[in-house]
Amino acid sequence: MELNALLASPTAIPSIPKVVALLLNEFDQEAPDLRKISQLIGTDPGLTARVLQLANSTFLQPSQRIGGVSEALAILSLAHVRSLVSTASLGGAFRSVPGMNMQQFWRYSLDVARISRSLAGLVHQNLGTAFSAGLVHAVGELVMHSGMPEKMLALDASVPPLDLRRARVEHRVFGYSYAQVSAGLARNWQFPAQIVDALGHQHAPFDEEACEPLAGIIHLAAWRARAREAGLGERELATSFPDLVGLALGLDIDAVLQQDPIDWTSSTEAGPFL
Repeated sequence: MELNALLASPTAIPSIPKVVALLLNEFDQEAPDLRKISQLIGTDPGLTARVLQLANSTFLQPSQRIGGVSEALAILSLAHVRSLVSTASLGGAFRSVPGMNMQQFWRYSLDVARISRSLAGLVHQNLGTAFSAGLVHAVGELVMHSGMPEKMLALDASVPPLDLRRARVEHRVFGYSYAQVSAGLARNWQFPAQIVDALGHQHAPFDEEACEPLAGIIHLAAWRARAREAGLGERELATSFPDLVGLALGLDIDAVLQQDPIDWTSSTEAGPFL
C-alpha cells in the first residue's frame, strides 16, 4: 500500500483499557485531580495523540502549537477531555491490532517516552515535547499492521515489530517505515512541526543535512528500549550502539544507559490489554 493511501485510511489508535477506566473513575470524582489526569493520559499514546490533536486544532495557530499533555490540558476544559476519553472507551480502546502484542507495545512506548525525557534534559530540549514524541514515535507500526495485515504478518515472521532492524527492513520492502507513517499521522493531527520532523527523521537524525536534536533523542531512546526488549547483553549493547547519533548529541553509551528508568515499565503498569 502506498504511504499516502495508508495515511488516508481511517485511523483509530487503540487505548489502554486500564488507563481509560482509571480516567473515567477520576472524572467521576467531585473534584477531579488535573495532575493525575495528565499523568494517566501521558502513559497512553492514543490518548496523548487525541488530546494534542484537539488542543492544537481547536485553539492554536501553527506558530503556537504545543507538544506536551500538561500544556494541552491547560487550554482544554475537563468536559472536552472527558468526552474524548469516553469516546475512546466506546471506540478503539479494546480493539486489537493484527500481529501486535499490544501489552508489549504500550510498555515499550512508555519506556521510550521516559528515556526521551531524560535524554532531553541532558541536551537542553523541552522535556514535555520529548516525552510526547517518544510516546507516539511508533504508532505508525500499528497503522501499518491494521492497514495491510497480511504483508505485515509475513514481515513479522522474519523480523519482529520491535527488532532493531525493523525500520530498515520496512523501508526496503515498502519504500517507507513506521517512522514516516508516524510523522504523517502527527502532521494530520496538527502536532508541532518539531515533533513531525523528529518522527520523520528518527532513524537517520542527521542525514541529508537534517539537524533535529529531538530526532536524535528518539533514535537513542528507541535503541535502548528495543535492546532491552531483545535482552541484549553488555557486548551486544556496545556493538549496536548508534555512535554517530550519540556523537552528534554529545552522548556516549554510558550517558545513555545512565538514563534508564529507575523502574522499567511493568506489564501491570502498562495495563492488561486483554
